[in-house]
Amino acid sequence: MFEALAGLERLPLAVTLKNSVWLYPLVNTAHIAGIALLFGAIVPYDLRLLGLWHRIDRKTLAGVLLPMAAVGLIFAVTAGALLFITRAGDYLASPFFGAKMAVLALALAVAGIALGLDRGAPDGTIPGAVRLCAAASIPLWLSVITLGRLIGYF
Repeated sequence: MFEALAGLERLPLAVTLKNSVWLYPLVNTAHIAGIALLFGAIVPYDLRLLGLWHRIDRKTLAGVLLPMAAVGLIFAVTAGALLFITRAGDYLASPFFGAKMAVLALALAVAGIALGLDRGAPDGTIPGAVRLCAAASIPLWLSVITLGRLIGYF
């Protein structure tokens, strides 16, 4: 299986990315910009769910921040996949990559659960389970970012 996935490195797109002076750094920049948009939108929304800025309507805030988080996620995942194919074998061998993917899946699950539970809540109330998800969200996303950085160093 590792050999088949590592074959991604031989795809013309992967070779072009590896050999380009500008393309790989631009894709890496898109990945970082996506992370910034995602995390920059998630943190204030989670903090609102935890009780900060209670005068700001959370549904209005969600209408602004959650689409930004979604755009950030799309950028980060798309660019991340392009970065992955350039060194698929190395990434698959890295315990940090596997950990990052597992924590990413958990962070996305927590976000989905929080959104589902919050949608069904009456206006003006934030269910305890949503607050718990918000409290877990920030350290989970920080862990995804940290594990991603560690991949490049080990």
